[in-house]
Amino acid sequence: MVRLAPSILSADFSKLGEQVSLIEKAGAQVIHVDVMDGHFVPNISYGATVMKSLCGKTKLPFDVHLMIEHPDQYAEDFVTDQTEFIVVHQEACPHLHRTIQHIRSLGVKAGVAINPATSLSTLDFILEEVDLVLVMSVNPGFGGQKFIPSALAKVEALKQIKEMHGLGYEIEIDGGIGLDNVEEVIQAGVELVVAGSAVFGAPNIDARVKEFLNIFNRS
Repeated sequence: MVRLAPSILSADFSKLGEQVSLIEKAGAQVIHVDVMDGHFVPNISYGATVMKSLCGKTKLPFDVHLMIEHPDQYAEDFVTDQTEFIVVHQEACPHLHRTIQHIRSLGVKAGVAINPATSLSTLDFILEEVDLVLVMSVNPGFGGQKFIPSALAKVEALKQIKEMHGLGYEIEIDGGIGLDNVEEVIQAGVELVVAGSAVFGAPNIDARVKEFLNIFNRS
């Protein structure tokens, strides 16, 4: 099953609880939480406090994307009863295996993300250990960027590796996803679709979520 994970980075923070309730009622299955530190990426977003403010106000699980340096120091802050994934960047983790094991020891699923210019081969010795692989289809740090088509080849390769070796990770994509290209990424093998401005920037958020889900159902 393909799941939609709207990114609250693109939400109106003065109405965050209201907008999260809206996407949940419309059928979105996951909340994507983009965390930026101004070092690993050239932007600062928010920390665990904002995410935790949603606990109990939604039943949706959190998909936490740590675009930060030294993620081992902060991963535990994002562990809640609703946290499904904590995802770290391959490029930010000199000891990636240890970081993945640390996240799993916290009782949540562990994921790894790779930037557009990072080769998939850098994950050769970690794919058996992760629950999710996030393919960045834009350079991380800002919302509203244009989709980088080469991400599709990575998704297709990840699907092939997964099927060939019987691995259990989910494939996620983040960046520049809209109604015009979401069917293509699903056909390539994506199972978790992150959409930010395409959802929260729509004139009718409820209708936009349903448009995405309609495409999922026919793909």
